[in-house]
Amino acid sequence: MRAIASARSLLFVPANRPERYAKALASGADAVIIDLEDAVAPDARVAARQQLADGFDTLHAGERARVLVRINAAGTPWHADDLALVDLLSRLDLGGVVLPKAEAVADVVHLSALVGPGCALLPMIESAAGLAALDVLAACTGVTRLVFGNLDFQADLGMACGPDEAELQPVRLALVLASRRAGLAAPVDGVTPATGDSAQLQQDAARSRRSGFGAKLCIHPAQVAVVRAALAPTATELDWARRVIEGSRQSGGAVFTLDGRMVDTPVLRLAERTLAGQADT
Repeated sequence: MRAIASARSLLFVPANRPERYAKALASGADAVIIDLEDAVAPDARVAARQQLADGFDTLHAGERARVLVRINAAGTPWHADDLALVDLLSRLDLGGVVLPKAEAVADVVHLSALVGPGCALLPMIESAAGLAALDVLAACTGVTRLVFGNLDFQADLGMACGPDEAELQPVRLALVLASRRAGLAAPVDGVTPATGDSAQLQQDAARSRRSGFGAKLCIHPAQVAVVRAALAPTATELDWARRVIEGSRQSGGAVFTLDGRMVDTPVLRLAERTLAGQADT
């Protein structure tokens, strides 16, 4: 589960394209989400489930630990059979399960009990109802991270956001706060749909980091490197953090000044978190 908790880039691949599984895992993405939901046409989802079962058998243990499956939402015709599949895959080292349109605690609790403690569970917040239940969903046993479904959230509320999605900033903050209250890893931000617009992707990924997100969803392999770089500590930040730690050691833990700024306990904690981020790179 540590691979999922520390992942910065999570790349989607359609479940009905098993020939892409290995390529996605070799793309540099920290984790791969094999998608049974939006990436697969409704009339292809039954066959996609079997293709996923067969394709999963070809992956070795190290790859399986980096794989998540996005199942179909509770209340859909495919949900029950998707649950049966992830029940099986969870016994074969599946890394995690993404639950879209998470709104009801009962659905999360049932899924968590099904896949067991060794499989990460990531509820996607994609609706007003999901946002209202944020804290109780985050506190459910087995939940490793929250995921923001930014496009579906806009559709649910009838929003028409600008390119910077400034209208969604309160929702992003809510996910970060709920994750912190529940002691979860930093949440996963939503997608940038413009796969050919690297400038927009860089802006979105930079916003994710400023907002307190620890990861971002990718829908194309070309997005992975940009996202990973944007969410990792910079060389300048790492140098500052090391000097803070060393200064604290030399001061015996007392307050001191570095680069003209006071360093006290909150600043020391920030430096420690920055270096911890390097360890996950």
